[in-house]
Amino acid sequence: MNKLFEIALGIVTSVGGFLEIGSLTTAAQAGAAFGFKLTWAIVLGTICVAFLVEMAGRFAAVSHHTISDAIRERFGFNFFLWPLLVTLMVNMLVLAAELGGAAVALELATGLSFQLWAMPVALIAWALLWKGTFGFIEKGVSLLGLVTLCFIVAAVMQKPDWAKVASAALPSLPDHDSAHYWFIAVSILGASISPYLFLFYSSGAIEDKWDRSYLGTNRFIAGLGMGFGGAISIAVLILAALVYIPNGVERIEDYHQLPLLLTPVFGFWGFVLFAASLGIACLGASIEIALQQAYLVAQGFGWNWGKDLRPGENPGFTMVYSVSVLAAAIPIAGGIDPLKLTILSMALTAASLPLTVVPFLFLMNDARYVKQFRNGKLGNAAVVFIIMLGFLLAIVTIPLEMFGS
Repeated sequence: MNKLFEIALGIVTSVGGFLEIGSLTTAAQAGAAFGFKLTWAIVLGTICVAFLVEMAGRFAAVSHHTISDAIRERFGFNFFLWPLLVTLMVNMLVLAAELGGAAVALELATGLSFQLWAMPVALIAWALLWKGTFGFIEKGVSLLGLVTLCFIVAAVMQKPDWAKVASAALPSLPDHDSAHYWFIAVSILGASISPYLFLFYSSGAIEDKWDRSYLGTNRFIAGLGMGFGGAISIAVLILAALVYIPNGVERIEDYHQLPLLLTPVFGFWGFVLFAASLGIACLGASIEIALQQAYLVAQGFGWNWGKDLRPGENPGFTMVYSVSVLAAAIPIAGGIDPLKLTILSMALTAASLPLTVVPFLFLMNDARYVKQFRNGKLGNAAVVFIIMLGFLLAIVTIPLEMFGS
């Protein structure tokens, strides 16, 4: 019974934490520009991240290492330095976008410019990191994120052509604006297969003291949690296709257009639900990304780390998440458009995948770490596919950014 409760709580936590500014924005852009046609990108990204998350949890439960710690130990610090630096830089862009999303939610609620809210949002995120336990951050904030299920309710109530939605789950070629189509596809994959998700998941498993008895729990959480999260993203895409296209909106240029996703179904309360969904999802993602920055640096340098330790017991760990949150708020306070930053950061996230996934493949086949729980043929095939996809995305991201964004 206890394990069933943990599975249910883990799935709920995954659903609440899956939809953040990257998933929401890229799905909305896809629906507005191409209708249901890019559903396949969300499906593909969800399957890929489910495989990686399951492996991250299995690796942590069996080896009692996080992925970052094991990469440094297995390949040496000089090798680890490259994924460390690139991941830190990409995560900072994503963190700034998430803080910007939370600030925009407050602008929607109050009418005050998002620039004015950037630093207060950063201070709220920092205070929750400073005072909150890992359980509070992992479960408490993510549980609030269940408000994002309103997108699924709205999509069902809009009564889309489900046969067309299902057929769009298979990849198809664009019939117009090819560069923009593939750029949005890359951005969706970046939002779905973000390295911070599975790196954070492995650190969380260590924080929660997982062992081999959690392997079954881990499979359910990874599969169902990521699956439900992907369903929310698809619901956003469906709503965008049904709301924006009939009104002649092909590209979303401003966050103020996004509440229209819910207002046709819920009226004024749709506006409220959207602002709440955006604010809670972005604040939760901001906290998790800042925490992952601290995990990454502390584990890479062999510092003491752990969210449930007092700040004085892990000063380096505490310093990293503090500096990350406040530094990421500066460009938003300076007026950088969170929408444009989100799309760019998602594309760069996709391009950075090989740096962390390639060494992770070796770790998942190293008996010294995972013993008899090494990857099977299916798991290795999935990771190889993700690596090939990542290299392809790394090659095409910059040209697509130039011509398709």
